[in-house]
Amino acid sequence: MPPWLPDGSALLTERDTFKVYTLTQDGTKRQIGEVPNVVTTGGEGGLLSIAVSPSWKSDHYVYVMHTAADGNRIARMTFDGSALSDYKVLVDGIKKNTYHNGGRIKFGPDGYLYATTGDAQSPDLAQDKTSLNGKILRMTPDGTPAPGNPFNSLVHSYGHRNPQGITWDAEGRLWEGELGNNKYDELNLIEPGKNYGWPTCEGGCSTTGMTDPKRQWPVAEASPSAVAYADGAIYMAALRGERLWRIPVAGTNAGTPKAYYTNHYGRLRTVESVPARSPSG
Repeated sequence: MPPWLPDGSALLTERDTFKVYTLTQDGTKRQIGEVPNVVTTGGEGGLLSIAVSPSWKSDHYVYVMHTAADGNRIARMTFDGSALSDYKVLVDGIKKNTYHNGGRIKFGPDGYLYATTGDAQSPDLAQDKTSLNGKILRMTPDGTPAPGNPFNSLVHSYGHRNPQGITWDAEGRLWEGELGNNKYDELNLIEPGKNYGWPTCEGGCSTTGMTDPKRQWPVAEASPSAVAYADGAIYMAALRGERLWRIPVAGTNAGTPKAYYTNHYGRLRTVESVPARSPSG
């Protein structure tokens, strides 16, 4: 689920200041606190992502993924509608580096929390199923492995380089945007237990046991960050590519991508589908 509150306002984070804000749909922005124990890396580390509990009205939990002194971690905080408090670490031991920290967290339609982790500039970690790096993780709201995970751990899929976007289509299929090295960026359809190839493969390859992307781009045209699903398509925000890609999807197939806003707004970090306003809104 996107970082939306029940009233239709969003939670926003700033990577390098560690601040968290609410943003209403009429544009009112208000700081509600800072996340403690966050450090930067001089590159892609810092306060990376935030997610709202599906049960926020009753538990008031929000979740953050961030870089700390000892690595990347996932923590839970309480947001009572006014301010953040009660910081609690749920998952740590995710290696960090200047780049390749991943960092996107979202609740899936199954009610579990998903997180993307980068290879921390150590490519072999992506193929190590005992490592939390180069993976998509799936966990309960308390940070424990979700039931049905393929390796009896937090790991949902592996062989990822630097995944920064995840979303679900109308049928509940998980799609992921991933930054490649110097050849191809990827849009992947994620299935539990599958190996997505890094570092053996960048883009499609013929290696047995490795899953090809559904679409791939030269890195100069993409460097994908967030992805979102709406109206039968995946929307992918591009950093280096400075554009928004729309990729129609039908079942497990991804159609021909089309670019919008090329070089109009600079590097695009996030794309989200905005919830409908309430009748009173």
